[in-house]
Amino acid sequence: MEDQFPTPPNDAAPSAWARAKSIAGGMTRTRADKSGARLGLLAVGFTAVFLAIGGKLAYLATKPDPQSLRRAASEAVSRARPDIVDRNGEILATDVKVMSVFAEPKRIIDKDEAVELLTAALPDVNARELRERLSSKKGFVWVKRGITPKEKDEVFRLGLPGISFLPESKRIYPNGFDAAHVVGYTDIDNKGIAGIEKYIDGQGLADLSDAGFRLDQTDLTPVKLSLDLHVTHAVRDEVAKGVELFHAAAGAAAIMDVNTGEMIAYASVPDYDPNNPTDPKNDARDLSRINRLNVGRYEMGSTFKAISIAMAMEAGKVNLNTRVDARESLRYGGFTIHDFHATHRVLSVPEVFTHSSNIGTARMAMMVGVDGHKAFLKKMGQLDTLRTELPESAPPLWPKHWSELNTITIAFGQGISVVPLQAMMAVAGLVNGGNLMTPTFLRRDEEAAKAVSTRVVKPETSEALRYIMRLNATEGSAKLANIRGYFVGGKTGTADKLIHGRYSGNRVFTTFMAIAPADKPKYLFMVLFDDPQALAKDGGYHTAAYNAGVVTGAIIERVANMLDLPPRMENPTTPFPLLAKLGYSYANTPSEGGGEH
Repeated sequence: MEDQFPTPPNDAAPSAWARAKSIAGGMTRTRADKSGARLGLLAVGFTAVFLAIGGKLAYLATKPDPQSLRRAASEAVSRARPDIVDRNGEILATDVKVMSVFAEPKRIIDKDEAVELLTAALPDVNARELRERLSSKKGFVWVKRGITPKEKDEVFRLGLPGISFLPESKRIYPNGFDAAHVVGYTDIDNKGIAGIEKYIDGQGLADLSDAGFRLDQTDLTPVKLSLDLHVTHAVRDEVAKGVELFHAAAGAAAIMDVNTGEMIAYASVPDYDPNNPTDPKNDARDLSRINRLNVGRYEMGSTFKAISIAMAMEAGKVNLNTRVDARESLRYGGFTIHDFHATHRVLSVPEVFTHSSNIGTARMAMMVGVDGHKAFLKKMGQLDTLRTELPESAPPLWPKHWSELNTITIAFGQGISVVPLQAMMAVAGLVNGGNLMTPTFLRRDEEAAKAVSTRVVKPETSEALRYIMRLNATEGSAKLANIRGYFVGGKTGTADKLIHGRYSGNRVFTTFMAIAPADKPKYLFMVLFDDPQALAKDGGYHTAAYNAGVVTGAIIERVANMLDLPPRMENPTTPFPLLAKLGYSYANTPSEGGGEH
């Protein structure tokens, strides 16, 4: 079976049989050859399809996907924010549209060339960092945010593939340093980092943005603050001049509407320009640009005596006719309490205030007792963290094991540290008729304020405190802030600073609080200085009357007209009617000059 072909029959012609065999063999070979060719063709076809698919995949891997690119760009572009305006509609913060340069690293052919050309057009872009970004596997990276029109033209003329532009929102602060600690600032992505900017995000703006809502600025209602920009500018200017004049480490000032709790002016120096908040200052002290009014914690000194005396009067332990023994220093255990300017005599309650007697104030606090003292300070908001719209805050520091000695020292502002705005809130509640309300940086009318206020003292106690504050401005340590025509009342406070756990003998923290007008207060002014130095003309004194008091007077004189406080040529005839019914008059309480501590 050589060729698997049958043996020819005997009668068949050999030649015919050979031809048939030849034809049949040829047919068999043709089918086999054709099958091999078809298989080869199919292999080539599959290879071509595979290469086509691979090529397509490679192409798609490098070709930008418009949808994904738009998504990446949308997530990267700064979110729009509402304007922040002052109580009169003046712009404090707003968005502007700027152009930014971005890159699609996968489309850039020669990254070294791109880096060289881009950094030539944008010289402030770091070449090494840009090279790293362009070498990443991301589909979208920033080259530079917020370029100028000139820079845009120069980059555009480069004609680099994979380099494009995106419009985005940039936050600007037209007034620079004014109200910086209140307004706060945002990061490069327009996310609130501090102040009201951070508060806005906390109200849901960041959540809306993260959820995919890309609101235009025109969709957002401006946030109206209680601050008056022009008053704030004047206050900051006076504080800055005071810091320079008295060579103080820092200074701050605020004005509060005592009937609404609205903050009208607010300044803490050193401060910063929120347009460029991370720039370091040359002076080392400027590196500590904390908000001294909301974050700095201090022993407030004798301004706390206003709280202590109001407490004793409210508890019925004393009245304006009560006399307190201040003839000798007060000894308690191994401690001795002195008066800064000792009178060595028995003092009336108004005299305790005008002479700023530590001894007299301590004795009144002891009448109330430890538990009563703690309860009153708790009611006045001095033992809890103050919460306002500003996210920045610091809790008070007070003794956890509160003894009678603590009550003695805390009565005159030593042994408890609070943020100044916290103490200001307490004094405002004591002089406005007795209604304590949390300060606010947003607009609020009197009706809304009363709805959230808490009564802390009787109207008679409030009037008595205003009475002795006015007396202190005419006969005591607040004389330098007694600007004619505004019926000012005030209180000084000077606290020795704690240095390495010990009270310094020559470094102080000074505070001054003033109300105007004292018969029917509208505003409470507060000025403070951290470590002010004495001036030769002041006889070497660096106590509050000579620095914080002087600056408070300058502020009142400068901003009174802006605050709609017209001067009165004559004092009111019956400024304290509730006291008049009890037989007191403004002129019948004796005082022998003023002391200061």
